[in-house]
Amino acid sequence: MPSDPGLRRLALGTLLAAFPGTAPPGWALDLTAEGLAGHTLFGRNVDHPDQVAAATAALREARPDVLVAIDEEGGDVTRLAHATGSPYPGNAALGAVHDIALTRRVYHAIGNELAAVGVNVDLAPTVDVNTADDNPIIGTRAFGADPHRVAAHAGAAVEGLQAAGVAACAKHFPGHGATIADSHLELPTVDVPLDLLRERDLPPFAAAIGAGTRAIMTAHIRVPALTGDAPATFSRAVLVDLLRGEYGFAGVVLTDALEMKGAAVAAGGIAPAAVRALAGGADLLCIGARVDADLVELVVAEIVAALRDGRLDPTRVEQAAERTAALAAWARVAAPVRATGTDLGYAAARRAVQVEGVLSALDTPLVVQLFASSTIAEGRVPWGLGPHLGSAEQLGVVAAETDAETLRSRAAGRPIVLVGRHLHRLPGGPELVETLAGSHPVTVVEMGWPSRWRPSGVRAFVTTYGASHANGRAAAELLGLTS
Repeated sequence: MPSDPGLRRLALGTLLAAFPGTAPPGWALDLTAEGLAGHTLFGRNVDHPDQVAAATAALREARPDVLVAIDEEGGDVTRLAHATGSPYPGNAALGAVHDIALTRRVYHAIGNELAAVGVNVDLAPTVDVNTADDNPIIGTRAFGADPHRVAAHAGAAVEGLQAAGVAACAKHFPGHGATIADSHLELPTVDVPLDLLRERDLPPFAAAIGAGTRAIMTAHIRVPALTGDAPATFSRAVLVDLLRGEYGFAGVVLTDALEMKGAAVAAGGIAPAAVRALAGGADLLCIGARVDADLVELVVAEIVAALRDGRLDPTRVEQAAERTAALAAWARVAAPVRATGTDLGYAAARRAVQVEGVLSALDTPLVVQLFASSTIAEGRVPWGLGPHLGSAEQLGVVAAETDAETLRSRAAGRPIVLVGRHLHRLPGGPELVETLAGSHPVTVVEMGWPSRWRPSGVRAFVTTYGASHANGRAAAELLGLTS
């Protein structure tokens, strides 16, 4: 069957692609000129600010109203600072400080940095309420576990970003905070009644909508009471009846990456997932990070085929493309970029640090960082106290492969500072900490989600509420370890 340029352009207008490298290749520019809604930038696309600005300028030369999106949450999820760690402390730390004006200022600063390099959509803030200590994917990305606190910060974050002329995208609707599975790897289930969602998970989204968020991202989670066996990304009950009907959202519904197994496996592939997401009420489809021209063409062909065979109503796809175009039109009128003091994020991180116990003098301690894997959302971003240490010795170990006697011997009478992320669930971590603390002066620095677990026998337990560059510096300063 011959191609239909009108249907092709309609399909392209609903897609966020991505490309490898630090400059957009020819195919990415050509598709942008044809009508592709935009691209998402990842760490592999970022080298330095001037390079990012040149890349976004090249996309805008192809089409001035292209959307350029990025996951810049601050804290543990950063793309602009993926090589060093973010200079901002992240949501959990901001929630711990609980200064609404500070959250607004931090997000305004992030928005200014994005606007300065030509990014006009931030796939942030994360407004999930992290009610599961063992949540493997949200954790410190959340402002906290209390819906009202998270809601207050969600609204402030949206206001801060959008005051800088960068569209906010609150995520992950209808709430990823109660899951104990990672939707990058499988389809998590939140098996609760709608009334509990309204009470626990949805208030932050209501606050973000009230603050005028331009976009909301879907969650690849299953909520049986609403979605049956499918993810929320494909559910009209979630995206149309609940989000638009009950909560009155009129902006762009943007999907989480369709390459994630929570969506792709459920639909039988990325291209079928795109069709199901559009049918379910999504407007802008994030394909993912591993994208090339062939994959974009595959998705476009599937959408066009669905328009022809009746799986997709043309009116539904036209509505999606119109909402996406309206977002692009808003994003073209950016607020002036105003300089922000570079110390803002570091000062915020210092305010977030909490200490339980007594910080005794740490005279040339042995700093031991316990290896912890990163999530796909975080990527491999440096973390810990290492970049901030003066003369203190640092050792990296795998908890399950290290015994306490080895560390005691290495310390040779010096105090030990144990640094970890999510220590309560790190294989071998709790046992190593408690065994060592039973016969040696130990201070623990927890840089992950602050669970209720506290090891016995430690001199002090320091919580940073995140592992960004700013969080690490704040902890090192508090411990007197900076040069």
